[in-house]
Amino acid sequence: MAILVDKNSRVLVQGITGGAGSFHTKRMLAYGTNIVCGTSPGKGGQTVEGKPVYDSVEECVKEQGADTSVIFLPARFVKEAAIEAIRAGIKFVVVVPEHIPIHDMLLVRKEAMKYDVTVIGGNTAGIITPGEANLGIIPDIAFKPGRVGTVSRSGSLTYYVADTLTSSGYGETTCVGLGGDPVLGSTFDEILLKFEDDDATKAVVMVGEIGGVYEERAKDTIARMKTPVIVMIGGVFAPPGKRMGHAGAIVEGSMGTAESKLKVLEEAGAHRARTFLDMPRILEKLGV
Repeated sequence: MAILVDKNSRVLVQGITGGAGSFHTKRMLAYGTNIVCGTSPGKGGQTVEGKPVYDSVEECVKEQGADTSVIFLPARFVKEAAIEAIRAGIKFVVVVPEHIPIHDMLLVRKEAMKYDVTVIGGNTAGIITPGEANLGIIPDIAFKPGRVGTVSRSGSLTYYVADTLTSSGYGETTCVGLGGDPVLGSTFDEILLKFEDDDATKAVVMVGEIGGVYEERAKDTIARMKTPVIVMIGGVFAPPGKRMGHAGAIVEGSMGTAESKLKVLEEAGAHRARTFLDMPRILEKLGV
């Protein structure tokens, strides 16, 4: 099994005729992702990589049965595109662009909650269910089907975690990139609950970073989970006030520091990994 995407997901690409959209459509198709169509207003009737282009998401849902969307559009168009997808009946939306205006993303999240839609991003590398589907910009070389789920704010750390799990023989069920923007479509606790309900996921690796409170929000969920959670926080040695690569990674005083996050999550029952190599050691001890 997997969460959110698999080989049966019927994927549309919003912005499929643009440079990034067409490039990554080719990549995703090469991996085996079931892309059925794309949208580009005013360019309906064209094709990209053999896939039909429509003017609207509504047409994609009606004509191709699309149920999943990945957005490759400039940040200023994301709000309109995401809400269009949500209202058209899409159940999972991946927002790849970064620096989405905060108010725009708040409106997207509000709409997603109203229609019971899952959104990840903005500023996400995407999501991959190894061997089945790859949505976004994730390079697939490090990923292999297995039994450990991952959820991370950082795309690059997702790759390192997957490489560690793959090389140590555990592999991955699904790897989710939450995104690095200040306001996100999904939170750690929401994704952790999906892994908890997935029989194939025997453990979860959660990778956070300094700044914000998304990690701390997961403490109550972790405390209730039967599936073990391993946690790593990037930025342990970052000085206070340091701005990192993500817009949401800003430490203010003692709030949002790596150590404060780790303390809260360990108290909730998470297992702390200080290095990537700690992960397979912990999994072995847990009998995963």
